[in-house]
Amino acid sequence: MSDEFATGFDSADSRYMARAMQLAWRGRYTAHPNPRVGCVLVRDGKVVGEGWHRKTGEAHAETHALAAAGPEAKGATAYVTLEPCSHHGKTPPCSDALVEAGISAAVIAMLDPFPKVAGSGIAALTRAGVTVRTGLMAAEAEKLNEGFISRVRRRRPFVRLKIAASLDGRTAMADGQSQWITGAEARADVQRFRAASGAIMTGVGTVMADDPSLILRDRTLTDHQPLRVILDSRLRMPLSACMLTLPGETAVFCVDDSRRKAVEAAGAIVHKCSARDGHVELAEMLQALAEREVNDVLVEAGRLLAGSLLSAGLVDELVIYQAPHIMGSETRGMFATPGWLKLEQRLELDVLDVRKFGRDTRIIARTLARPVRLN
Repeated sequence: MSDEFATGFDSADSRYMARAMQLAWRGRYTAHPNPRVGCVLVRDGKVVGEGWHRKTGEAHAETHALAAAGPEAKGATAYVTLEPCSHHGKTPPCSDALVEAGISAAVIAMLDPFPKVAGSGIAALTRAGVTVRTGLMAAEAEKLNEGFISRVRRRRPFVRLKIAASLDGRTAMADGQSQWITGAEARADVQRFRAASGAIMTGVGTVMADDPSLILRDRTLTDHQPLRVILDSRLRMPLSACMLTLPGETAVFCVDDSRRKAVEAAGAIVHKCSARDGHVELAEMLQALAEREVNDVLVEAGRLLAGSLLSAGLVDELVIYQAPHIMGSETRGMFATPGWLKLEQRLELDVLDVRKFGRDTRIIARTLARPVRLN
């Protein structure tokens, strides 16, 4: 069903909103933890101003568009991917700025779920006599900010699990050797997922075996270093871990914090969590990350943590890089899920995208349902 037939929007409305979406995507790597927002101002069938939210603490999309439009903003229609804010935060309310500029109408893709906005921005525009229509390209707008929406609505970040595997689904040799399964092109693509994330997560087993940096290497994308998150129930974190000497923060989630002083002195932040079967309570850990305003978590972990997240129903998306080789039977698999013993326990996936990076294939899939738990 077309937008025009369903809601009364015409092709011009769709074209301008699509442009606003394109602008919003420019903030993919830099806007977090704020939502990615684009704005297009149109007057008499002509675009008079454009803008997007570049970085938290700086001007919002509407402010940039109004500055570009100048006096031509008066009588214009604003196409915005997310409801304009109506509260004083790090910047003044965008709804007030639009009203003061004299816009006559606004087309808004979706309401802002953030409690301090949540309809109040639209109400402010309406009170000022601005004609407001909502819902155009709403699904695209939600996709644009699924991490932010997850944090606000579910009180946990959007969890994306990245796996590099062979064609037979193996991630390491029996002795743990895994560098490199995939090629340079696939590894470069992973940097884009890192840049778009608020945190990169792994388990302490990976830290002890590989001493990874979990650093964003491609600084052409953003200068932001995602929070490094280590799950370490017994707080075995090596004090000499290289990541503790690198820019950015490292947060270690544990159950036993008896080594807290030593680990914190080495440069990490230690969070003590409740235990489930002797391990960090994953849902509690994710809620703590949401409280730190982490929208998206990229998990780059071994089969134990990957399997635990899947078994708990806490993985929203899988990003699997599959290399065109076979590693054989005496190797490690992608996930450890010892409780999955029957066919009906399988986890159904919806494959969204398949494409090539060099010789490797990247598969993006969403989880459809949690595995069945049998007592």
